[in-house]
Amino acid sequence: IPMADTRTFNVVILGVGFLFIFTAFTTCGNVEQTVVKSLGNDTFAGSGYHSLGIIYGVFSFANLLAPTVVTVLGPKMSMFLSGLLYSGYIAVFIVPSTWSFYFTSVLIGVGAAMLWTAQGHFLVENSEASTINRNTGMFWALLQCSMLFGNLYIYFDWNGRTEISGRVSFRVSTKAFWPAATTWPPLCPPGLELSFYSGVYGTCIGATAQFGEAAKGLIGISGIVVGIGEIVGGGFFGLLCKNNRFRRTSVVFLAMVVHFVAFYLIFLNIPDDAPVVFQTNTQKTPYLTPSVSIALLCSFLLGLGDSCFNTQLYSVLGCVYAEHSTPAFAIFKFIQSVFAAVAFFYSGYVLLMWQLLLMIILGFTGTLCFFVVERMQNFSKNNLASFIS
Repeated sequence: IPMADTRTFNVVILGVGFLFIFTAFTTCGNVEQTVVKSLGNDTFAGSGYHSLGIIYGVFSFANLLAPTVVTVLGPKMSMFLSGLLYSGYIAVFIVPSTWSFYFTSVLIGVGAAMLWTAQGHFLVENSEASTINRNTGMFWALLQCSMLFGNLYIYFDWNGRTEISGRVSFRVSTKAFWPAATTWPPLCPPGLELSFYSGVYGTCIGATAQFGEAAKGLIGISGIVVGIGEIVGGGFFGLLCKNNRFRRTSVVFLAMVVHFVAFYLIFLNIPDDAPVVFQTNTQKTPYLTPSVSIALLCSFLLGLGDSCFNTQLYSVLGCVYAEHSTPAFAIFKFIQSVFAAVAFFYSGYVLLMWQLLLMIILGFTGTLCFFVVERMQNFSKNNLASFIS
């Protein structure tokens, strides 16, 4: 088999592995807060938001040691061990208890640091400057296919329910556990990418009183539509950038605009208290009469914008730090996870309007930073070309 074909095959296997694991983990993350709110007993006092905050908090600091661990163990073994930790976290939902819920949150934070550092190293190792955009887009599209299957089950099982019983929670966790348990090979690592669209927005839709009995089922449909947006963005813009028809800065700028449109529509369509209600549905009325079509359009835009950002970030890191990919991806994940940890801790207390405003400010700032890095990279290339000539 030619070397190029082998490396492409490795990227495909990596993407398929993430697909299966994310089928389990993203489903749990998408419904976690809704399930926790519905447990309603004296033996469990956990919070889905707090769990995700712990994951990202530990994740951020574990990234400081992850490059050393990945260098010693190698990317394949690092991803394999991370898979064990991810599957353990998912299994906790079968018989939930507060201590195991938070304990495995800590463990999976450590696993996430090893996972994403090793994944970045492995992806760059199997790419060149001419193939990094294609491989990143291909990997991202395969990864985000995971959002279709678990969320489809959530829709069919939860549609029409106003409360999520312990029996339903057990069945969801069991169905999510088996895909993770059967994909532990070294080249099939699990993954985690929890952000607003996966951790908060689904909860907001499920808590919107105006959606009635369909609200809980819409959590699954929203996750599916987010996944479609991720797949479209990952595949489409990976190919466009491969052929140099669009620069990375153009794709990132488009991502910013798409997200800003989504945030504005969410602000108009979803009640402001949707993230903070715990045992009841929303009490406030949004500016528009809540529309399922607008809510799902926002889901698609969130997924599309997220895939545009992430594919281009991976691409520029792979180009700039081709020889030092392990520490580069560790630092990238450290910064990303710090903000994610903070976001998950405040999500259950801050009204939706202020959460959206903060994301707009940080999104604009992040886009400017990307433009600066890309300009510096182009300047360095031009200077090198002039020196050689």
